[in-house]
Amino acid sequence: MVEQSRGVSEVERLSGRHSREVAAGERFAFGENWRSFLETMTEDRIDAAARAIARTLGEEWLDGRTVLDAGSGSGLSSLAALRLGAARVHSFDYDPASVACTAELKRRYAASASHWTVEQGSVLDRSYLARLGTFDLVYSWGVLHHTGALWEALDAIASSVAPGGRLFIAIYNDQGGASRRWRTVKQIYCGSKLGRVAMVATFFPYFALGGLVADLRARRHPLRRYRGQLERGMSVLHDWHDWLGGYPFEVAMPEQIFDFYRERGFVLERLKTCGGGLGCNEFVCRRA
Repeated sequence: MVEQSRGVSEVERLSGRHSREVAAGERFAFGENWRSFLETMTEDRIDAAARAIARTLGEEWLDGRTVLDAGSGSGLSSLAALRLGAARVHSFDYDPASVACTAELKRRYAASASHWTVEQGSVLDRSYLARLGTFDLVYSWGVLHHTGALWEALDAIASSVAPGGRLFIAIYNDQGGASRRWRTVKQIYCGSKLGRVAMVATFFPYFALGGLVADLRARRHPLRRYRGQLERGMSVLHDWHDWLGGYPFEVAMPEQIFDFYRERGFVLERLKTCGGGLGCNEFVCRRA
C-alpha cells in the first residue's frame, strides 16, 4: 500500500500534471513499462539488482543505513537495498504508475516491512525533499536526466545526502550529435502511437541484430539474453522500450558531473563509464 503522508490534493496535482505531459508527448509513460516488467519479476532479478548495487558501492551490505530511492520505478532497487540490510528505505516517484509498481513489489516481497515507505513525489520539489530529511545513501539510477531539468535535479538531490553519506547516480553520457539524434527518436516515440510503432519496428531489429552478432562472437546462445536479465535485474525487451521512449532526455559528460558535485562539497569515490558510448555513466560521491 502506498503511504499517504502527502496531502491528497498534492498527489492529485502531481498525477494530473504527469498525465497531461504524457498525453502531450512530453514524457514517456515509464510506469506502464514497469508494470509490464513486474510480470517477469523473479528472485534471480532481485538478487542481481542487489549484487549490482553492492558491487558499485564496494560494500557487501547496507546494514543500518538509511536509503532514499529517488525515482523508484519498478521498486526493484528499493527492494534490493532492503535485502542488503538497509535500516530504512524511502521510495518515491513522479509517475503514479511507477509508485503503484513499487507498492506492488513491496506487497509481494516485503509486506511487513514497516521501514520501507512508498509515496509519490518529485525530485524537483525542494520542499518535499526537505521534509524527508537526509539519508546515508541517496540512490537515483537513470532518473535525473528524465526530469526535463537535469542540473536543477542534480542540485536538489544533493541536499538529501547526510554529512558523510553517499550519492549514487547514473546519468546518460553526452555523445554530441548522436545524443541529439537519439533525442529525436525519443520525441517521435512519445509523440504518437504511430511514432511508437515506427520506432519499435525500426530499432528492435537493429538491437536484436547487434545482440546476435555479439553473442556469436562470444560463442553464447543467442536466446540466452532474452531469458535472463541484465546486470541490474532488468529484462532486455523492457530495457529497449525504456531506451527508445525515455523522454525528456538530457545528457552530461563525466567531467561535468564531477565538477558540479566537487563545487558542492562532494568527493568522487567511484566512477564507471560507458566507454564514451551509448548508455549511462555511474557515479558514487561522498559528501565531505
